[in-house]
Amino acid sequence: MCGRYDNLIPRDAYAGLFKAMRLPPSNFPARYNVAPTDQIPIVRIDPRDGTREVVMARWGLIPFWMKEKPKVPHINARAETVDKQPLFRRAFAKRRCLIPATGFYEWQKREDGKQPYRFRRKDLEPFAFAGIWEFARFEGEDIISACMIVGEPNPLVGGVHDRMPVMVLSEDYDRWLDPTSESDELLTLLRPYDAALMEAYAVSRAANSVKNDNEECIEPIGEPKLDPIF
Repeated sequence: MCGRYDNLIPRDAYAGLFKAMRLPPSNFPARYNVAPTDQIPIVRIDPRDGTREVVMARWGLIPFWMKEKPKVPHINARAETVDKQPLFRRAFAKRRCLIPATGFYEWQKREDGKQPYRFRRKDLEPFAFAGIWEFARFEGEDIISACMIVGEPNPLVGGVHDRMPVMVLSEDYDRWLDPTSESDELLTLLRPYDAALMEAYAVSRAANSVKNDNEECIEPIGEPKLDPIF
């Protein structure tokens, strides 16, 4: 699973990176340690008029048919079953989104505790996770929510964790968001990102706490970078 990531993308870059034609009226700050149930920017196709837009969503999927908010947020969907599980399959078929990011965290178990590693693109460019979104209404409150899809790890992430979030290639953004794309075609996009294009390094254990959301979370701590395990 993936339970934490960072998004340092400035607001003005969304139009160029993701062809977003509409943005939230207010700015959103850099996030160094995004956690479940936080409000996050997602890129989606507005079902009302077909415009590609950025909206804020709750990280943790809440389908319209749920009677109450789940106690444990549904932040991840498995790539192998996202088209079949009742919780996710309708959103996968009709309501897909991109979740912009600049890095994500996974934890290595050590004798003295869990050591976080930050994974990012080697060229330091932003990217996007494959996501799905839903709309629900509770006690008069309208809630847009989203979760990211996770799949098999590449050799770099596999050295720390047995799953990794699906990173969509930029040339596949249009296909992923297109509401007419077929399920079989979409499933082929849910593959591990090329490990040769990524790097990973140990960061401060400040990232272990969701209370910490600052530059310390992404700073290297001096250990050697993680090598891919083939």
